[in-house]
Amino acid sequence: MKKNLIIIIFSVVSTGLMANGAFERVMGESIPAIFSSDNPENLQQIINKLDRVGAAETDRWEPHYYVAFGYLRMSSMYDNLADKDKYLDLALEAVAKGEEVLPDDAEFETLRGYIQMMKLNADPANRGMQYSGLVFGSFQKAIALSPNNPRAHFLLGQMQYGTAQFMGGGNAEACATMSKSLELFAQQTNPENPFAPSWGKESAERSHQQICKDSE
Repeated sequence: MKKNLIIIIFSVVSTGLMANGAFERVMGESIPAIFSSDNPENLQQIINKLDRVGAAETDRWEPHYYVAFGYLRMSSMYDNLADKDKYLDLALEAVAKGEEVLPDDAEFETLRGYIQMMKLNADPANRGMQYSGLVFGSFQKAIALSPNNPRAHFLLGQMQYGTAQFMGGGNAEACATMSKSLELFAQQTNPENPFAPSWGKESAERSHQQICKDSE
């Protein structure tokens, strides 16, 4: 009975806080921090806060998206393969939670592909066969869902470039895909939802410069 009372009180308080604008405040503070935090302890605190928001706001997908992105970033802060996999698996779990709220979404499919690409990059010699098809499949599905999504094209170009480097092929295909991503980033306007993903443009510009230079 006591446990049930605590759950009820927590639910009521959380709902009240979110209704009074706390959702916008927490998301507005947490999203930039997810991208700028440079140590795993601080990043975990931000992720935990977003997890709580996601638990309170069951009809919002955004907290789960940025929890996944936070764990993706955290995986790059470790050298040990087991640690990388641990956080990448948590990122995939967060993607799955988000898709329960927003199924068949290009941004989540793109993020899934990105996470899988990081798993591949963590051990390419042993994971190429397992993950290459999954990564390409996710990016292609994301583009099918939303042909003008610049992040899907950007990451697909990265994957094409990495595959060409590994297999010894040319970079013309990757350069064309990356050029397409820049066109789409240039067309990207401020979304109606201020918490919708908008990252990737600067990274795409750097990648385009490198990939297309190497294809000359």
